[in-house]
Amino acid sequence: MTANTAHTASTAPDLLDLAPLSAAHFARVEDKTAALMRTAESVVTMQGEALLPLEACIRSAVRPGSTALNVITGPYGETFGGWLRSCGAEVVTVTAPFSGAVGAEQVADALRAHPAIDFVSLVHAEAATGNTNPVAQIGAVVREHGALLMLDAVASVGAEPLLTDEWGVDLCVIGGQKALAGPAGVSVASVSARAWERIAANEQAPRRSYLSLLDWKERWIDGGRAALPHAPAQLEMLALEQAVDRVRAEGLDSAIARHRAASAATRAGVRALESLAPYVVRDEDAAPVATTLRAPDGVDARDVVAAALAADASVPLQAAGGALAKEMIRVNHYGMDADRETVLASLSALVDGLRALGAPVAPVDGALEAAGAAWDAVATG
Repeated sequence: MTANTAHTASTAPDLLDLAPLSAAHFARVEDKTAALMRTAESVVTMQGEALLPLEACIRSAVRPGSTALNVITGPYGETFGGWLRSCGAEVVTVTAPFSGAVGAEQVADALRAHPAIDFVSLVHAEAATGNTNPVAQIGAVVREHGALLMLDAVASVGAEPLLTDEWGVDLCVIGGQKALAGPAGVSVASVSARAWERIAANEQAPRRSYLSLLDWKERWIDGGRAALPHAPAQLEMLALEQAVDRVRAEGLDSAIARHRAASAATRAGVRALESLAPYVVRDEDAAPVATTLRAPDGVDARDVVAAALAADASVPLQAAGGALAKEMIRVNHYGMDADRETVLASLSALVDGLRALGAPVAPVDGALEAAGAAWDAVATG
């Protein structure tokens, strides 16, 4: 046996030889997660990345011939529109430039123009585009209209306030892989009583399917969560519990303040560099989990990211995908990367990358000073 083999053999039981996850423990993880989401409604914990419950919510609650409003401020909203149409719904779309957010009045106008709308899909924070939407205000107009509201809160949970019940969110989906710094392989959906009624009345709702919320309700929730309907994804559930426990130990308010400080510091530092600019124009529209930047004219964002990572491979930088790849740089600052030193290192790497490409850039010292002052103003405010 080689040394590497011996090491693997000695550490593998920590991951492989675990006691079975009981139904009581599974339910306890659900309760902790529901508390983080600020919901007293029932939750469904699905064994997959958050796109699984997001699709399940749409296919469960949207029936053929209905009318749905889809709010698009990034790529995930675009994905929801495809699912809604495949369910046979007429889709009304409200969009905002990826440099901003959708306002509640835009949603209210769409609801007045299309009174048949009975389902609204919305993303809270879009990590891919760096913007966040005013869910409290949007939720109020959706509730007044009487439609169901589905919210993708995967990127926002743990990074900004998420008041699922208070905001009237009927279907709220979270994942652990962003601000919670947890696993990607398990996700949670809260389901309101109104939503369960709608799902039960939908003859097209998935049954005997991995997408079926009704199966989970009948086999797990209605039975008092006494017996699991299948073998759980044990490692992911344990990791989710640890991630939630870590946020609880830090304090949710402190975790939110840390993410806000990271956003403010990044935006202030970038503005001091002069050759870069925040892609999301207004600070109030900026997501606390990621800051997107507009690359300098004539410079490919992908080249900037590659040069910055060549200078410091540890920083959480990436180029945007799709049509925005050439113009948008993304600075991730969620989870453990919502950290002062990580933000400063990211700014330094961007300066090194721009200089390596021969692009003009202001001295890094000014950017670091501006970022540090912005961090302190939020963290101590």
